[in-house]
Amino acid sequence: MFLEPHFKGQRSGWIEVICGSMFSGKTEELIRRLRRAKFANQKVEIFKPKTDNRYSVDSVVSHDENAIDSVVVENSMDILRLSGDIRVIGIDEAQFFDDKLVEVVQKLAIRGARIIIAGLDMDFRGKPFGPIPDLLAVAEYVTKVHAICPHCGNLATHSYRLSAEKETVVLGEKDKYEPRCRICYEMGNILDLKIY
Repeated sequence: MFLEPHFKGQRSGWIEVICGSMFSGKTEELIRRLRRAKFANQKVEIFKPKTDNRYSVDSVVSHDENAIDSVVVENSMDILRLSGDIRVIGIDEAQFFDDKLVEVVQKLAIRGARIIIAGLDMDFRGKPFGPIPDLLAVAEYVTKVHAICPHCGNLATHSYRLSAEKETVVLGEKDKYEPRCRICYEMGNILDLKIY
């Protein structure tokens, strides 16, 4: 069965993934790209999971407090259902979505939409997080952003959890996480006697 693109003159859309550790500027970059699309008079919508209510219930907010209105959804199928004729679709905190997100964004790209996704590529254990690895595999464009390790000044690639909680999903900011380079992340786990 052939699916007709929604937008004339465009055969297919594409998928962009922005990933990295906490405090690396993922949401900031997502907001920047969406604002540029809005400036070009493209129809834009951004979705975020209900799980993420740290800064705002109904806006996507970066750590430096840039914000953009968003639609809060329960699951990835809601994104497909609510997208309609949206030309540019933003998805923040993608690691919190279910595995159907990969299928959803591919369907949207086939319909002709540009999808821009931001999310953590690794959890606090240093393991691939949620649907992000599969999204990286199907994306046309991947941008890995980095924070700076506060201990040594190198590029930070890991999200180091400062609290003792063991659950994979623990919402928090600088009170619970800090970005660390590979070495400082490993040293912290050894010094804190963290065993996963």
